Amino acid sequence: MPARRAPSIAPPNQSYPRAELEAMVEKWLEANIASEREGDWSKHLSEMYTEDAIYSWNIGPEQEFVANGRKEIHDVAIGYQMKGFEGWEYPYHDIIIDEKRGTVIGFWRQVSPVKRKDGSFIAIEGIGGSWFEYGGNYQWKWQRDFFDMGNAKDTFFQLAGAGALSPIVKEKIHRMAKGEMLPGHRKLHPDLTLWEKTRNAFAIVKIAIAGK
Repeated sequence: MPARRAPSIAPPNQSYPRAELEAMVEKWLEANIASEREGDWSKHLSEMYTEDAIYSWNIGPEQEFVANGRKEIHDVAIGYQMKGFEGWEYPYHDIIIDEKRGTVIGFWRQVSPVKRKDGSFIAIEGIGGSWFEYGGNYQWKWQRDFFDMGNAKDTFFQLAGAGALSPIVKEKIHRMAKGEMLPGHRKLHPDLTLWEKTRNAFAIVKIAIAGK
């Protein structure tokens, strides 16, 4: 059965009272802080999704993560996927509420508990965010995360070099390096052939060297 894709960018039609959406955001932020404090996101966040909610994010040009329904969100999106990130913080910097469309966009950072020699925390640079559609009853209908994959990879290189990756994160990286699909991961399209990969690589090298 084909996997359900990320939510459409078509604007939702359902509007809600501004006060209700503001209250939802406050509940969400409080639940996130409790999750970070206890290192357990499933416990505090899973009930804040509708039964048929979709949670997704992109994993580069070849893969997408999609969790269909509250159970998959509980078990995989904020369960398995968050294992090994206990101690990380995801502070929100700004939140935009659109009560006419029933949507919310929150901008956040991803900060590890590991410090550099200068005392700063290793973090995924840039800004990430979540795009939500509200489903009523203080629950999200869908959530779409976005962040800089290049910066995320660089952060994992830094943590690996510092010997600060948890065993379960190492296991996930090892499985992906072997070509395994982690729970919730979906292919966006068929894999390129070796010929296509080689052609593309030579084409970009030619452009870099010769400018054409």
